[in-house]
Amino acid sequence: MLTLAATPAMSLSDSDLRDWLRLIRSENVGPITFHRLLRQYGTAAAALESLPALARRGGRGKPLRVCSKSAAERELEAAGKAGVTVLAHGTPGYPRTLAPLEDSPPLLFARGHVALLERPGVAIVGARNASLNGRKLAHRLAQDLARADLLVVSGMARGIDTAAHRGALGGATAAVLAGGVDVVYPPENQELYDALTQQGLVVSEMPLGEAPQARHFPRRNRIISGMALGVVVVEAAGRSGSLITARLAGEQGREVFAVPGSPLDARAAGPNGLLRDGATLTETADDVLRGLADLLRAPLAEPDAAEFRARPASPPPDAEVDAAREIIVEALGPVPVTVDELIRGCQLSVSVVATVLLELELAGRLDRLPGGRVALLTTP
Repeated sequence: MLTLAATPAMSLSDSDLRDWLRLIRSENVGPITFHRLLRQYGTAAAALESLPALARRGGRGKPLRVCSKSAAERELEAAGKAGVTVLAHGTPGYPRTLAPLEDSPPLLFARGHVALLERPGVAIVGARNASLNGRKLAHRLAQDLARADLLVVSGMARGIDTAAHRGALGGATAAVLAGGVDVVYPPENQELYDALTQQGLVVSEMPLGEAPQARHFPRRNRIISGMALGVVVVEAAGRSGSLITARLAGEQGREVFAVPGSPLDARAAGPNGLLRDGATLTETADDVLRGLADLLRAPLAEPDAAEFRARPASPPPDAEVDAAREIIVEALGPVPVTVDELIRGCQLSVSVVATVLLELELAGRLDRLPGGRVALLTTP
């Protein structure tokens, strides 16, 4: 049976849940756009009605693909049959450290013990081609952190991720997947996946049955760091997904920890570089616990659903948006800029800039990047 996390402060009816799923599954609607649409229109149903017109105003010629009611109902039915819990943003059960982020997933699909998400989390990530010593250290760190009542978060990849999950299985661990929550990747981790669903937790924002693709992993990484108070990097090459996770952690205001290694080992280049940039040197779980001591003493805030219960924000006048559209498009380019820079440079109101960016994204002309940056796509 399908389970929906709910709270007296905010609950979703079956039709609301279906509309939320339809909205996030519609073409060119990412998490940031989803939240913006919900704030502007009040409900997902109203936002869905607005999508085609917004995309046309952004310069789109062909019709926008809007997820159908039947497609959303089929996905929810499949989730229910698979024993998957649907966690909605703004409700208890949804990861509380993830909820405040501007690109937090509107819906998360979870298999396993959802109550583990109430625990404060620490992410452990690292190289897929990890050394034996690196895997042993990740296992020990995870085991000790889980014994300290922390949720160990990782991505179920080969190497360090696998070692971390195995170390924490006796306590609490959650895997964030780049594909659907029912898709085991890599395939050799089937036994670990089964153990996680029975003793821990597996989560994903992707549709059930979706195979992971290269572009999914950076999106997955921002959930790993977002679910945690801090991120520990054990081994990582100079350019790797683990360093993307560490960078995202810094942008999200998380603590970054790194295990030092020999400069003769290429897998030490990432952690050593993080240490030069100010990460906390980490050899044992105690180093992590000391680094997070203040955060662990502060209780996690309950999710605030006020923004979803509030009346829709009044959109700026059409005439202002029409006059600003060309100015904003000219100011944008393939090199990313922050939205704040765009507002200052164009000397336009926040609501006008936000509306034009929303139109451009729905038209397929805008790319949103981490750190509140946007860039113009050359081909709609």
